[in-house]
Amino acid sequence: MQSFDEIYQQHAKTVYKYLLSLTYQADLAEELTQETFYQAIRTIDRFDGTCRISTWLCGIAKNVLLTYRRKHPQHEDIDDLAIPVESAEKALVESAERVELLKKLHALAEPYREVMYLRIFGNLSFREIGAIHEKTENWARVTYYRGKEKLRKELEK
Repeated sequence: MQSFDEIYQQHAKTVYKYLLSLTYQADLAEELTQETFYQAIRTIDRFDGTCRISTWLCGIAKNVLLTYRRKHPQHEDIDDLAIPVESAEKALVESAERVELLKKLHALAEPYREVMYLRIFGNLSFREIGAIHEKTENWARVTYYRGKEKLRKELEK
């Protein structure tokens, strides 16, 4: 087995991008990535090799994120909501369109939804997405394309 330093060097970026695709916050994704590797070090003896290390690490990352969200319920600061009056109407229209798009994206069935999240918000390559799902790069490309087509049809309704 590789040293943990090598594992970190190879997989830290993938875990970070995965968490970024779920949180949309770079600082939080960085913090959770560090926590993920801390938890991985603590439980390395439980890794049995039946899956790829990247898959195992992303599973830990997902659990770390769920723990974080339980401890830190989301709330918005009132100052973050301030919109200049002259652009309020434009922002409202753009926000409504974005919210509608995200609702449709969230309503997609798995694995389309997660593949699209990883690609769009996580900026992961198809190879990385395939590795996370223990599939091929081509599978990730086809799944993304089919998800995009389903999303397009939903938006046309």
